[in-house]
Amino acid sequence: MKAVDLNCDLGESFGAYRLGRDEEILPLITSANIACGFHAGDPGTMSRTVKLALEHHVAVGAHPGLQDLTGFGRREIKLSPREAYEITVYQVGALWGFVRAEGAVLQHVKPHGALYNMAAVSAGLAEAIAEAVYRIDPELILVGLAGSELIRAAKNTGLRSASEVFADRTYQRDGSLTPRSEAGALITDKQQSLQQVLKMVTEGKVRSIGGENMHIAAETICLHGDSSHAVEFASSIRCLLETEGVSVRSLSHTTKRLS
Repeated sequence: MKAVDLNCDLGESFGAYRLGRDEEILPLITSANIACGFHAGDPGTMSRTVKLALEHHVAVGAHPGLQDLTGFGRREIKLSPREAYEITVYQVGALWGFVRAEGAVLQHVKPHGALYNMAAVSAGLAEAIAEAVYRIDPELILVGLAGSELIRAAKNTGLRSASEVFADRTYQRDGSLTPRSEAGALITDKQQSLQQVLKMVTEGKVRSIGGENMHIAAETICLHGDSSHAVEFASSIRCLLETEGVSVRSLSHTTKRLS
């Protein structure tokens, strides 16, 4: 039986300000990527979101990003591999503390936004992030764009990795995501998204924005939780996968340990 993880970026709020529909989407996913304070989140939000995830039996992961609250971590900021290592240790360590305080275990690390995209193509940044994750806990799973430098760095470092695909983003012919600044980057038609998900999970293929069919590894599917239709969309994807006989399980159950 095929199996896949459903992940969502959560805890992207500040103090009394609330963004997204975390409590509604948690019952539909299997892994939560919780913002660690640099691109979004704060100590109170981190604590509350960790507790919510654990109450819904959802595996918890750290979602470190660039230090850019104004740009939501989506603007590229130049940094060295050493700086990437340090901001990863800092942010993952913060969330690890909240998870540990609840008597739970951190499952994974998934970089956010521009840091994710930069590390997808930069071997130096990817290796630095992987090294940071490994030094914190070699049992952690590193999530990265399928076929990217992050996946290669995880394997070279000795970490388990999870190849991530996107339900609502289009792909370039080289396997990269279409930049948000370009037309057609986001898929807004629900049926198109559902068809893309099913093709990626059951066939291991995705159609690029240019029409080419490309091979892709789909171990975890990213669902964005900050859109107006996020909950309905997540529900439709989970229902489709289960109807098609795909088991929806957290990364701890769908990724293999390295020998």
